[in-house]
Amino acid sequence: MIEWAVASLPLAGQPRSGDLHVVESFSGGTVVGVVDGLGHGEEAGEAADIAVQTIEAHPESPVDDLVERCHERLKGTRGVAMTLASFRSVDHTMSWLGVGNVEGVLLRSAEGASGHEGVVQRGGVVGFSLPPLRAGVVHVFAGDTLILATDGIRPGFTGSVVLGEPAQRTADRILARSGRESDDALVLVARVGGEAS
Repeated sequence: MIEWAVASLPLAGQPRSGDLHVVESFSGGTVVGVVDGLGHGEEAGEAADIAVQTIEAHPESPVDDLVERCHERLKGTRGVAMTLASFRSVDHTMSWLGVGNVEGVLLRSAEGASGHEGVVQRGGVVGFSLPPLRAGVVHVFAGDTLILATDGIRPGFTGSVVLGEPAQRTADRILARSGRESDDALVLVARVGGEAS
């Protein structure tokens, strides 16, 4: 079971945000992701919408396959940056992959390994220029916390995280302390072993 929460703000003056999230369960797991449509406003939001809809339609697919599906559907749009993670309960693993500048950090609980791990972010734009894709796979333990953040969140945001607190409180604090006023901003927090929010 994944406990998750999201906090976001559009760029001031824009009709909508180009930063979106997706959380979709499937038999034996959950896929989570953050999508950042290039630029701001309606066109960025429309590109992000296409990516989210594509992921929601195929949540059980491997993350590299999901990125490739999004790439095909996004051709002719502004394109997006995205990071996806797929949690699979059968073997207690998480596979993850990032293209562009959506940061992903896995904070380890005391039950698992200590410290944190970062997703390998590959350069490129989904829908325009896709790099070779290779997902990373890690074992996850109860209490491990995944944080995905668009570039509207300043680096170093993990310093304000308190392991074990409710996911929504963590997301809200990161946005309040590390959100940039010059961009759309979104942060998603997903914790292993909690109840779905």
